[in-house]
Amino acid sequence: MLVAMKAVIPAAGWGVRFLPLTKEQPKEMLPVIDKPVIQYVVEEAVAAGIKDIIIVTGRHKRTIEDHFDRSFELESILRNGNRKALLDSISGLHELADLHYIRQHEQRGLGDAVYRARHHVGNEPFAVMLGDTIHVSEVPVVRQLMQVHARTGRTVIAAERVPREKVKDYGVLDAVRMEDRLYDIKDLVEKPRPEEAPSDLCIAGTYVLTPGIFECLERTEPGYNGEVQLTDALRLLREKEGLLAWEFVGKRYDIGDIPGWLSAQLELALKHPVYGERLRERIRELDREEHFL
Repeated sequence: MLVAMKAVIPAAGWGVRFLPLTKEQPKEMLPVIDKPVIQYVVEEAVAAGIKDIIIVTGRHKRTIEDHFDRSFELESILRNGNRKALLDSISGLHELADLHYIRQHEQRGLGDAVYRARHHVGNEPFAVMLGDTIHVSEVPVVRQLMQVHARTGRTVIAAERVPREKVKDYGVLDAVRMEDRLYDIKDLVEKPRPEEAPSDLCIAGTYVLTPGIFECLERTEPGYNGEVQLTDALRLLREKEGLLAWEFVGKRYDIGDIPGWLSAQLELALKHPVYGERLRERIRELDREEHFL
């Protein structure tokens, strides 16, 4: 039986790979079709049954809070203009979930961002969902992890297979299959060279963690760039409690850099019920005119 769970969404990074676009605009607020990336993340959490969400922000991130707040003036303009569809698209944002905001005052890494939420989370298991990752799946990916945790009581990490030449960009798992899609993790290797990677099964950026992670984060020394790495804390947690990986069912879009953002825009737009056919027709027109495909 699934229990109520809180989610932590780290959203404090500088987004330097998007500069100058993110000089004043948070990466998490970049649009994908008709809404910002972080709205997809919040909507996935809500679809999984999570209603208590902590967003960890930093400087220049107030637009995230404003996006999920009410805009009475804009709502009034849309209502008076009889623009119901647009009104409906914004009027319920503040009611999606109980949203709380915690500021990470220094850029000290993902592990530190998760640690900032410890007082709100308390002594209960919780989800971590990166603020720049979109999933398309029949069952929300975070709910898939929640289901595994409900069966096992252990920390569960979302995992996916990636081409060998790309493992250098990921945390890679040394893991033993327990059952279909479920693995027992023996080690976590951060961004190995392809020839040294223990597998092609990689950390996919969604977690269900036990509260034991906080004590492990306290023991984790800063690493590269002076940042506290969540992967290092997970190694400590594995020694205490063990870790599981779940090869999730669905498609993940990583909005971590401009090529990933553009790819997500294109793929999701082509599947969109309103804009998809128009975009396909425009691509066909361009191909006829320019033969660019």
